[in-house]
This record gives sequence, structure tokens and C-alpha cells, in this order.
Amino acid sequence: MVPVAASWLEVLRQSPLLVALDEPAREVVLGSATLRRLRRGQVLFRQGEPAQALYVAVEGRLKLTQEDAAGHQVVVRFVRPPQPMAAVALAPGHTYPVTAQAITDAWVALWPAAALRELCRRLPPLGVALMEQVAGHVEDLQQRVLELACERVEQRLARCLWRLARQVGLPVAEGLLLDIPLTRQDLAAMVGATLYTVSRLLQKWQARGLVRTGRQRVVVSDFQGLLALAEGKGG
Repeated sequence: MVPVAASWLEVLRQSPLLVALDEPAREVVLGSATLRRLRRGQVLFRQGEPAQALYVAVEGRLKLTQEDAAGHQVVVRFVRPPQPMAAVALAPGHTYPVTAQAITDAWVALWPAAALRELCRRLPPLGVALMEQVAGHVEDLQQRVLELACERVEQRLARCLWRLARQVGLPVAEGLLLDIPLTRQDLAAMVGATLYTVSRLLQKWQARGLVRTGRQRVVVSDFQGLLALAEGKGG
């Protein structure tokens, strides 16, 4: 079933790409969007493929991963509505730097690269918003490289969970549920640690009341306590 038009258009209106546009410009961009449905596990685009479109999540969740030369896969980030993906499509000749895969059934809105460039020519604020997205992702990557180089695994894992709680935390009775299917292997890949180390730390933190974990489920029970660990103030 296609999402009700009014519903998915309202989701898109909240995207960081559109919030700064005036209403006539926003209507132009919305009018040129196409919807695509994804089944859980389906790949939207792959790392290294020509960047042929810009996407914005409308419903569901996706994960973005990178693969190194040795074939090791690292989770870069998770995407939920109304976050954009593949802003690199604005620049001709570029490839996707990541692979995007649906981790739930999902819908995305898309704009082909050529149409996107024409929209940006007509609507310069849209181009500025896209470049801000690219710059933000570069800054995030630089921060994560710095964390890998300078921080202990415990601090990196705490910062990762704290960041996810801010991005996709859903209030529940026990605290903030990370509203994405999340395995311990995913977390290990995100922080550059072994599965054993991540499992040991989560068990330790659960005993301290910082988190509650289950199968593909993590709840941050003590947000401030986790933040203290992320900032190197706990142990």
C-alpha cells in the first residue's frame, strides 16, 4: 500500500532539505518527488555505484554501511524519516560512498540526479541545504575517526549508544528504546571493537542499570550515566 499522499508529503515537509524553503519552492520540490517501496533487507543502492538519485526516508528505517578493502562492513549510521540520503548525487560523476539497506519495510522519496541539479539551479536554497547535509556527514566522519584513534572502547561504545539514543530514542517505561533493529555485532562494527568486548560491556552496564538489552533491542535506562561514560567521566 502506498502511504496516503497527505501523510508522506507532510513527512517530506519536515526534511532538513525542505524546512528552509518558502512554500512555493517547497511545493515545486514535493511535486517532483517519486515514491519507492522497499522490503526489509532490500538494498536501495550500493557503495561504488554511480550516484543516480537523492533519497529521503518517508517510512521505516534503513542502515548505511561501508565496506573496506578487506571486505569488513561498518555501520555508518541509521536513517529514519525524514532524513535524506545520497546528497552526493548533486555532483555529476560521483559514486555512492555507502550502501543503503532497509532494516524494516520502508518507503523512500527520490529525485533523479539530473532533476535534482535542475531543481537546485532554480532553487539555490535547496542546493545550500544539500551541501550542509554533506558537510555535516563529513564532520561526523571526522569525529568518529578521532574517537577511534583516541578513545577507549568503553568510551566509544557509550558515545555510540548516547548518539543513537538522541537520534532514534523512543520513550518507553524503562528509558529510551533505540527504535531500530540493532544487534551486538552492529554495535561492534560501529565502534571498531570485537563482539566479545561489546557483549561484556553491555552486560556490565546492564548490571549497573545503565542499559537494558535483548534480542536486537537496546534501551538506554540512564541517559546521563551513559553520557558521563561517553565523556570519560565514569568507569
